Amino acid sequence: MNQLNLRANLLTIGGIACLLSSGCTPSQAVDSGESTSGASSDGTPRVERVLTQEERDNMTPDGVLQMLKDGNQRFVSGTLTSRDHSKQVREATFGQFPKAVVLSCLDSRIPVEDVFDRGIGDIFVARVAGNFQNTDILGSMEFGCKVAGAKLILVLGHEHCGAIKGAIDHVKLGNITPMLKNIEPAVKFFADYEGEKTGENDEFVHMVAEQNVRMTIAGIRENSPILAEMESNGDLKIVGGIYNMATGTVALIEG
Repeated sequence: MNQLNLRANLLTIGGIACLLSSGCTPSQAVDSGESTSGASSDGTPRVERVLTQEERDNMTPDGVLQMLKDGNQRFVSGTLTSRDHSKQVREATFGQFPKAVVLSCLDSRIPVEDVFDRGIGDIFVARVAGNFQNTDILGSMEFGCKVAGAKLILVLGHEHCGAIKGAIDHVKLGNITPMLKNIEPAVKFFADYEGEKTGENDEFVHMVAEQNVRMTIAGIRENSPILAEMESNGDLKIVGGIYNMATGTVALIEG
């Protein structure tokens, strides 16, 4: 099977999409990455289409990042875009052209698509407690970017992360124990920290969470020559962020 056939076959996988319910207000806006094709009963513009390959291919990594930033502002302000998810699901049945890959923690309090005001077929979302990279995550990212054409990878950590606290406190429980070893390098990075090194210290937890994001970004570049080359060629941007539980804002980490 040649590369074009492989790409076509892989892109038809994943026709099942999650239905996400979003609140909205009459002041809603739609960013430049989406076009409206309907309206709510009150006249508010509503997105019914999904992203096309041509639309996605015309985007730049920096442009995609700006769309996520703008979407997060709408999430924080409570002006999420109105979408007809039912129509979007049907339209996306036989193909998907997401613009970004987000690696998030497992935490249920972070609805990634809503946090960035994205709809069906907009972004790939990978989840693992502690948002670290491993072979499975890297393979998924390579599919999302090299095969499917996403332009951005965003590693999303968050405040008050239970996995970070578990790594700090050396939790021992079943498969959680070996999983937390992926986060230990970020904890050890602060060996000279003079404060309280426990999961009860919010400052220390935040420091480790941010460092874990930075190390994950570095690990992606180091362990995936495919993604590193895409970034070097300007076809991909890899960034990080920390989600604020209290405000819903995402503070970006670049580098």
